[in-house]
Amino acid sequence: MEFENEKDKMLWKEAKKRVGFKNHLITYLACNAFFWLVWYFNDLRGHGDAGNHAGLPWPLFPMFGWGFGLFWHFVGTYMRGNKADQVEKEFRKLKDRQK
Repeated sequence: MEFENEKDKMLWKEAKKRVGFKNHLITYLACNAFFWLVWYFNDLRGHGDAGNHAGLPWPLFPMFGWGFGLFWHFVGTYMRGNKADQVEKEFRKLKDRQK
């Protein structure tokens, strides 16, 4: 893909990061739904006590572990902002102080 300028290139990178996060989120939701269904149907047949940790359903462990990684993926994608934009804002602040 050709870019007209550097800003377009940065926007393309940002768009790729966001699509990556959305794909990660969909995978997380689908896998965890599957884990919970497996747990639920096994529990119905009386197999729920095997590997039971203090009465907690086993899908909680991958859900929270993976969720922690997903949270940081979200932070890196949506909350940190674009470094070039941050530099530009800081430059404007310094330029305004000079006046």
